[in-house]
Amino acid sequence: MKERILVPLDGSLVGESALPYVEDLVSKLSPGVQTEVILLQVLSPVIPHKIAGAEVPNIAYTEKQTEENKKNALDYLTRTGEALKSKGATVTVEVAVGDASEEIVKAAEKINANLIAMSTHGRSGLSRWAYGSITDKVLRREAKIPITVIRAMKKS
Repeated sequence: MKERILVPLDGSLVGESALPYVEDLVSKLSPGVQTEVILLQVLSPVIPHKIAGAEVPNIAYTEKQTEENKKNALDYLTRTGEALKSKGATVTVEVAVGDASEEIVKAAEKINANLIAMSTHGRSGLSRWAYGSITDKVLRREAKIPITVIRAMKKS
């Protein structure tokens, strides 16, 4: 039997909040269960910029910038997956470019994932509306795959 767990990461500590739970799950699965954890980072095709109150056109990354961003993401995912490997999981890393929620659901369906494990900032109200929520968008895309959402701990 083989289990596939998709873990979307954005390079932040909040994004990595799901990893201890995935490590724990991997270590608790019976020895006969082969577990593959797919670490995914979705990169934006446009340069992020914020200018309060002004509409600013999106500027796409150059091909060279996109390739450099992909290389950095693959390096990050590979380093991040080491702890999961030590727990006995097979770790695969993937980078996609596009809309994060859409790419997460597409990747989960493509690899026939048994679970999507992701974290959230846990925002609500205006903050959630203003910043959006990738996790919320993945939940609303009606993926036919179970999703475990881990709320990131607040730093005190």
